[in-house]
Amino acid sequence: MEINKLTAYCGLRCDSCPIYLATRETNPEKQTKMRVQIAQTINDRYHMILKPEDITACDGCMTKSGRLYPGCSQCEIRKCAQKKECITCAHCPEYPCDHLQKFFITEPSAKSHLDEIKKYL
Repeated sequence: MEINKLTAYCGLRCDSCPIYLATRETNPEKQTKMRVQIAQTINDRYHMILKPEDITACDGCMTKSGRLYPGCSQCEIRKCAQKKECITCAHCPEYPCDHLQKFFITEPSAKSHLDEIKKYL
């Protein structure tokens, strides 16, 4: 199974991430509206206090360009996978670890995606 470069280590799909999509939006007015909605969703879902201006440009978890949403750049799952040089967490011999199990509670689609990848390894 080929891994899409927009698959995050944790199994999320960057190409369906609202932050990634807002980065790609060329209409400034629409981009601003998207960032307002993203900040509200993050505040509601993850109990964080973010303003629309906190939603920075992001080119995806695997980016080498440096444009990475701060929540992703500080992500412990991402840091761990990079340290272990795993393509995704499904490639890790410790899959699924405690960090992922907690993450999967709020992001079950990530688990489904990693489980699918794991089947082909």
